Amino acid sequence: MTAPARTNPPLLHRSRSPLDRRNFLSLAFAGSLAALAGGWLGALFRFLRPPQKQGFGGRVYAGRVEEFPPGSVNRILAGRFYISHTPDGLLAIYQKCTHLGCSVPWSEAEGQFHCPCHGSLFTPSGEVTGGPAPRPLDIFPVEITNGEVWVDTGRPLTRSRYEPDQAVKV
Repeated sequence: MTAPARTNPPLLHRSRSPLDRRNFLSLAFAGSLAALAGGWLGALFRFLRPPQKQGFGGRVYAGRVEEFPPGSVNRILAGRFYISHTPDGLLAIYQKCTHLGCSVPWSEAEGQFHCPCHGSLFTPSGEVTGGPAPRPLDIFPVEITNGEVWVDTGRPLTRSRYEPDQAVKV
């Protein structure tokens, strides 16, 4: 008797799965590049978008009238202005220089506003005494209600010179 013919079992041919190691690494590399590019673009758009105004552009509480003795100049950070108590009354002076828009600090030692950018000098009432600034510092409307000082920072008032009636009587 003869032995039956032996047949080899069929070779198991392994087909490549769609996600073998090479494809996985390619996808991981492409994904990380896309995430990196997305992060860069997001940062670029945040940088190019204009900043949102916060705490400025409406009514701002400056303090009580007693907090501003005659001859004093006080900075109100939330409103980006100074309260100057002149002999004529209270003025809310915008801290933005009328020359190129720099932030103008009050110099207690000099007794005046001194723009650090181009050297403009301003009196406690905002009048120009030197430098390239073409006109006095802008002011905001001041309202005194029940002994509280409120300033409307949404309406800066441009002026060509200081007038005593610009100050609010205390």
